[in-house]
Amino acid sequence: MNSIAFPRLGLKFDIDPVAIPFGGGGVRWYGIIIASGVVLALLLCSALFRRRGLDPELLADFMIWALPIGIIGARAYYVFFSWDYYRDNPAEIVRIWEGGIAVYGGIIAGLAVALVFCRVKGISFLRFADLCAPGVALGQCIGRWGNFVNGEAHGGETGLPWGMSINGSAPVHPTFLYESLWSLAGLALLLAVLRLSKSSAPGFAFFSYLAWYGAGRFFIEGLRTDSLYTASGLRASQIVAVICVAAGAAGIAATAVRSRREREKGREEREENEKC
Repeated sequence: MNSIAFPRLGLKFDIDPVAIPFGGGGVRWYGIIIASGVVLALLLCSALFRRRGLDPELLADFMIWALPIGIIGARAYYVFFSWDYYRDNPAEIVRIWEGGIAVYGGIIAGLAVALVFCRVKGISFLRFADLCAPGVALGQCIGRWGNFVNGEAHGGETGLPWGMSINGSAPVHPTFLYESLWSLAGLALLLAVLRLSKSSAPGFAFFSYLAWYGAGRFFIEGLRTDSLYTASGLRASQIVAVICVAAGAAGIAATAVRSRREREKGREEREENEKC
């Protein structure tokens, strides 16, 4: 049982991480919340696919590969940056039910699967990624509440009014909440981008997601007390966040240039047709 409180707000929650106990364990709330995020993300993406004239069945085909490989990628990322421990305890590498996954690993693996999937299906990766980006943001927004139930993924001590106390500890930054709210704002941004960029070259929403999530994660990661570190002592997630922001900004710029060229080309063609 975890006792999670927001003392200055007068809120307290006593939460059992196990939703359905059986045997020596049970079904945990963390898994239920993550699964709920995935389902709602798929429903949102399916609606976006229909709206843009793509077959939603593509998502089902994609998830058959993306879900298991994404889980493997999330675990591999965590193990890689915690190798000092797993090197001496190799049998625990497969014990994913004991915790230890990283969202960046899942995203990287998912992108790799998407690239191969789109090539095999003969569809535009950027168009596919544009329509999946809001679903990823929604899934992250919901999934972070699994950390709340487990009393994990928090920051250092804080005197802010919304400081969170875990099992009687001094109030800390609820970084799970920061990232959930940042992802929610990102979801609104991505839906607006999709609405405004219907006639633009594909890629705006996808690259906007990279830049937005990377920017938020960089600052939120700096508050956390459970970061994974590189051999040089830098926070691994902050390095990846900087790469995401740079790639996102470059992609947005390149997409804007491509869109302008396509509009100019279209205008020239219309003028030629009018002359004829």
